This record gives sequence, structure tokens and C-alpha cells, in this order.
Amino acid sequence: MFEVIKLTAMDNRTVVINVNLIEKIENMPETVITLTSGKKVIVLDSMDEVIEKATVYQGMVLKQAGTFPKEVE
Repeated sequence: MFEVIKLTAMDNRTVVINVNLIEKIENMPETVITLTSGKKVIVLDSMDEVIEKATVYQGMVLKQAGTFPKEVE
């Protein structure tokens, strides 16, 4: 399984980001994603959209692993 989410770069290109490498997300007013390597990626997606996509992805991983809490399913 790929550990990436699809986002839109400032030039409208689709980029994929490994969710496990996201260190922080900032609104400045554009959304700036800082990776654990220190590299910054600026995207058109809002901070809330990035968080939602990462959360949905992590939920899928937990569900497949059978560790997703029953009350959340």
C-alpha cells in the first residue's frame, strides 16, 4: 500500500506526499507542509483538507491492520 496523499501544488500540478514524513502543516496564507527532512512543500489544498486526507489515510491503515477502535468505525 502506498503511504501517500494527493495534493495540488501552487502551479496546479498533482503532487504526492508521504504522510509519515509530514512534520508540520502551516497556513501562511498558503498551506506549507514541512517534511521531516526539512523540505517545505507549498500546496493549494487548505490545511484542513491536508489534515482530512492524512487522517482518512491513517484510518484506512489502522482498519486494515485490525487496530481501528470499534467505536470509531
